[in-house]
Amino acid sequence: MRFEDTEVWGFRKALKGMRNPMNSWDKSDSKSVYPATVDGKDDLNGCHYLIGKNDMKLAQQLIRAGSEHRKFMRQIFVSVDITAPLYWWKEFDTYKVGTVANSTSTMHKLATTPITLECFEIDDYDDSIMEYKRDGSVYPMQSVFVEFLEYIRQKYLETKDKKYWKELIRWLPESWLQTRTVTMSYENLLAMCSKGQRRFHRLSEWSDSFINWARTLPYSQELIFIDEVEE
Repeated sequence: MRFEDTEVWGFRKALKGMRNPMNSWDKSDSKSVYPATVDGKDDLNGCHYLIGKNDMKLAQQLIRAGSEHRKFMRQIFVSVDITAPLYWWKEFDTYKVGTVANSTSTMHKLATTPITLECFEIDDYDDSIMEYKRDGSVYPMQSVFVEFLEYIRQKYLETKDKKYWKELIRWLPESWLQTRTVTMSYENLLAMCSKGQRRFHRLSEWSDSFINWARTLPYSQELIFIDEVEE
């Protein structure tokens, strides 16, 4: 599972809007800092956005007050290319509200490149479990299955017969890796990373890969993993 080309933006406008209800803009102490080599938190355009103590205190108060009060979190955006197995994407698709994704196409591109073991999620798989024993022989099923799919792909390329393409789609395992460009907000991430959702999920793609990536985002500890921060 991979996370690539992450972009985060919207801090300045989100925190300005956070103060609109009480017209308390004069109390804001956050600022954009140029150039990007200055120690701080990443924002767009090569600058860092530094959240001041006053703004952070208010932001955390609003987050703890509930979703109707922390609307500013919906205006901090993240875009990232995620390469993950289909069984992970199936669970990610639960989060439809406020997220957008464009995926690579299995329909149009599945048959264009060779199918190898590297096309599947194998980071933590146990090859001993994949040994199928029959009549005194041991069959490494992962290799057999990949060879079968590649055979079907080759038959489709040779014949252009849709029946082979259909069987390729039908038997494609859920471990097949798919890349999607995903855009979501800090509010989405707060929901996904909560203790009751994906932080301690039985799938390591959630509890390790996704959570570890989310922790690398600017101010993730203070805003997304706020339940780990003492008041």
